[in-house]
This record gives sequence, C-alpha cells and structure tokens, in this order.
Amino acid sequence: MRAKTIHIFGPGLIAAGLVLSTSLTASAQSLPTLFANARTQTASPQAIADYQRKLQIYLAAREAFNAEASAYWDAIAAKRRIRFAKFRNRQPVSLDDYVLTQPPLYDGPKRPVNPEPDETVPRERKPLPVVADFLQAARDYYQFVPTRPASEMEFKRAYARTAIAMGLTREQAIRVYSFETGGNGHHDMQSGLSSGRPGARAISTAVGYNQLLTTNTLNLVAEQGDGILKALRDKAARLSGAQRAAMEHKIAAFRKMLAFARSVPNSWSEQAKLGATPRGWGVHALVLDMDIGPLLQTHKLLTSVIFARNKGYHKPLTAAELEMMNLTGDGTGFDMVTMPRAYRERVPTSNFFQRSGYERNPVAIRHDTVAKLLAITDERMDVNSAKPGARELAAAF
Repeated sequence: MRAKTIHIFGPGLIAAGLVLSTSLTASAQSLPTLFANARTQTASPQAIADYQRKLQIYLAAREAFNAEASAYWDAIAAKRRIRFAKFRNRQPVSLDDYVLTQPPLYDGPKRPVNPEPDETVPRERKPLPVVADFLQAARDYYQFVPTRPASEMEFKRAYARTAIAMGLTREQAIRVYSFETGGNGHHDMQSGLSSGRPGARAISTAVGYNQLLTTNTLNLVAEQGDGILKALRDKAARLSGAQRAAMEHKIAAFRKMLAFARSVPNSWSEQAKLGATPRGWGVHALVLDMDIGPLLQTHKLLTSVIFARNKGYHKPLTAAELEMMNLTGDGTGFDMVTMPRAYRERVPTSNFFQRSGYERNPVAIRHDTVAKLLAITDERMDVNSAKPGARELAAAF
C-alpha cells in the first residue's frame, strides 16, 4: 500500500522552500563559473598582451635550447651504437667513442603564468599497484599465497644462504641491499612506501631487497624458470605430509606463472606490458615468497655478474659496479664497468642515459662523470651499511 504524504507545512511555505532550494542549487552550481568569470575580469588586455609577449620569448628560448639539446642527444645515441658494435665484435673502445662534453641545460626564462583561466581538465593519474594488489592478484589468477617469513631475519638468512650458494659475495649482497633499500628495507618494502609517512604513495612497483620491478620479476621467471622449478622440486623431495603437499601446490602455481611469463617474446618491452596487467601483478608476488623470493633477488644480481663474465670480464665486480649494471641494465652498466679508470674521470654520465631519463635524474646530473657517480654510490653504500637492516643482513651471512 502506498504511504500517505503528511503535510506539516502549508503550500506557501513549501513553494517558498522550493524556490529557495532551487536558488541555492543554482548558486552552488555556478560557483566555478563565477570564480572563472572573476578571474577573467582581473585579466586586463594589458596583462594578456604582456603574457603573450613573454610567452613568445619563452617559446623561442625553448626552441633554441631543444635544437641544441637534440643535436647533443643524437650524438650520444650515435656514439652508443658505435660502442655496442665494438663490444659485440670484441674490439677495444677508445675515448673518442664517447661524447666528452656535458649536455646543455636550459637556463632561459621560465614559462609565464597565463592570467586567463585554464579550462583544461587535469588528467587523473592512475595509482600504481601495491603489495596488497600483488597478493590479491596471485590468489585470484594462480591460487597462490606466498610463504612469508616469521621474522625479517628469517628471510635475510634465506637470502644469504641462496646468495652464497649461487656465487654472490657477501660484500656485493650487503652493499647493494644497503643502496637499494637505504639500509633498513624489509622483504616486502615497496619503492615510495618505505618511510611510512602519512600520505606516502608508491612511486614504482619495485619491491624487496634489490627492488625488483614487475618487469624484472617476469623477465627473471621467463629466463630462470627451469632452474627455479628444479630448486622447488628438489626441496619437495625432502619434505613429506602437509609440507610436501603445500610445496607441490606452489610448484603447480609457479608453472602457471612461468607459462604466462613465456607467453611473449623475451624482451623488456613485451614483459613490461605483461607486468602492467593483474596477471603480471600476481607473478610479482613471488618476490615475497620464502622459497622463490631469495632466488629471484639473487638472480637479479647474478645475471649481471654472468653477463660481464661472458663478455670476457673476469675481475670481481665491486658492489658499486654491480649496482651500475643493476640500475642501468647489463649492457650500459658493462660499458661503465669496463672503462679504464682514466676514462672515468672524463666521460660524462649522460653517455649512459636517454635524454628523458637523464633530465629526471638529479643524481646523474649532479655527479656528472662516471668517476663521480661511482664514488657517490660507494659513499651511500658506506653510510647505509651501518644501519640496522644492513647489519642484520651481514649477521645472516
């Protein structure tokens, strides 16, 4: 039965209320327009003309800078191609194969502020997935829940055992951990969320002691999957009962992840596409697992050691040299590592970056030669190695 309407106020009051409500709603809806109109009214013809004049000066300055910068970065790319061809052919690289001048930096006028309202709607930035998303995706797509440590020290001991068994040195593992995590990182630490400060947000998908990105994890699973499967099967053979069943379940889940990682060509760009999907997030949860995480973390560094060895470089890599390969990629890092020390003092860091990456990297800009970049890396490793997390990892060895 339809409820009856009870009239408490008379028709006149209701009508007045409706008029008032409509008026308030219209006023509220028109506030942005009112502000925009007010701003437009404050922009006098003289202010607009002055803005247009300054804008033209700014655009001319930026155009001139971009022409100079483009020529510089084209030269960087051309020299890099020459060096990489020489590396492939085992030919010596000379100082002439590098650009020895620093890149131009824009020092012209700033873009003027438009006195007229900006009516463009800012593009909403899509938030990055975080550890909770990786765990949920692993459950949803692979029915996988990583085996987490009872304490952080337990994970560190597992990592130390794996690193030593696979050929990393104690110094390499500890100092790279110190640099990547600031000396206090946990196995589930994500880049941007390490401080726990209010309002912190992830700045990348990098997780763990060596800060693996989703793409790193997919790449390592695709390349090292057979070896990881063997390690898991060997461990299962030593177990029984519920523990054996749990390990068999983990192996089955890993097989699904391995098939997914190998569903595209083994290239960074293709694996990056997978890493941006929920299924890729689920694979990334492997970094948190007690059995698989230490293997992935170790392989991330060990592949660089093997890369250098396969290129004929048999000297032990210092932790700073290994970090250069870890940060910039094996090919670019190897270029720095094999450079004679006399070259390191003269070769700008810009030789090892794309323009966009360099201009967003204040450390590379400030420490503008290979020697300076390696020195600041060593310095940060020294400082961070004295922090509690790094001391715990050292004790785990």
